[in-house]
Amino acid sequence: MDRFNPKFMEMAIELARQNVISGKGGPFGAVIVRDGEVLASAMNEVIANDDPTAHAEVMAIRRACANLKSYQLGGCEIYTSCEPCPMCLGAIYWARPDRVYYAATRDDAANSGFDDSLIYRECKLDMDERSIPFHNTMREEAVKAFKAWDKSGLKIKY
Repeated sequence: MDRFNPKFMEMAIELARQNVISGKGGPFGAVIVRDGEVLASAMNEVIANDDPTAHAEVMAIRRACANLKSYQLGGCEIYTSCEPCPMCLGAIYWARPDRVYYAATRDDAANSGFDDSLIYRECKLDMDERSIPFHNTMREEAVKAFKAWDKSGLKIKY
């Protein structure tokens, strides 16, 4: 059942607009809702925090999870002023909300200089073809941590 509520999208869009005025980051806002109540909201804080990961969706996910004391957002909806970038898309899938509503598209963002097309292209490439070199080193040592996790009585599937 679609539970879209325009007031939450209006909130996300207003956060994006206010962020432009404040100069703290790009024109992006996000609101996370559960059972018709706002759990968290955020603006893009990349410039304000000197943090390239401080996108509105990521910041809102962090806040909502802290409020819920959970690393997942089951039963929640994310309203975002723009189609999520690849990083935010990954964070959304890890958080597992029930649904995401977005307003502007990635093409709209690209037209204002927020072009994620390089990242989408790079993800499809083999490691040795990417524009930033990636080098696999010390794999055997690192795999020991996974083996310890697999044997751990504290293991939690997420």
